[in-house]
Order: sequence, then C-alpha cells, then structure tokens
Amino acid sequence: MRPVFALVALAVALLVAGCGGAEETQPLPEGVTGTTTQETTTEAETETEGDGEEGQGDAEAGADVYASAGCGSCHTLEAAGSSGTIGPNLDDSQPSHDLVVDRVTNGAGAMPPFKDQLTEQQIQDVAAYVVESTS
Repeated sequence: MRPVFALVALAVALLVAGCGGAEETQPLPEGVTGTTTQETTTEAETETEGDGEEGQGDAEAGADVYASAGCGSCHTLEAAGSSGTIGPNLDDSQPSHDLVVDRVTNGAGAMPPFKDQLTEQQIQDVAAYVVESTS
C-alpha cells in the first residue's frame, strides 16, 4: 500500500508544481522543434488592443493564450478540452470577465500571478475566451 500512496503523492506534487511558480514552464522557441498546423500571427493582437476594459479581449486569441500558458493543466474548460482539477472548474464557476482578469493578473490561492508572463492584452484575450466559452 505504501508504494501506491507514494506514487499518488508524487503525482499530486508534480501537478501542483506544474501549475505555476517562479520557474519558466513554457518551452522557449529555440528549444522547440517540429511544425505547427496553425499559422501564427500577431494580427489578432494588433486588432484587439484596447484600454483594458471588459469586452476588449479577443476570444479567439484567448484560446491560444489558454493553451500556451498551460491553463488547462489546472482548470477544466470544455471548450478547450481541458480537465485540470487543481483550480476551479471554469465551466461550473462561470467567472466574470473582471474576475478572470484579476485572477490571471494577480493570482489567488494556489494560482500564481501571470502579470509578468502575459501582456495585458493576452490577459484580456484569455478572459474573453473563458467568459465566451462558459456563457
């Protein structure tokens, strides 16, 4: 029974460590090899720059931010195909735009702040994506 408990404890520790912290958890461009099936562009960011008020985000661009920032490793969101259980289930909690912006920017509880990893526009975009996906 002890080996099973040790494996479960190790798995939980790895999941918690992957949800944030001080270390860089995203692959750096120079360390990534392979191809992508989706053309990358910054056009969406350019078109959606705003003053940071609710509704200024681009949900389509937010889907990319949700995936690349690793949100799904901690949160469940059906639209993203994610089933993380460390953070709140976003489908159930249906957070407001302002709450998502606040939590992503400043963190809360086990969630780390992303204000140093994401731009204000990316935070607005991911908030728009979460709100649109859960309404």
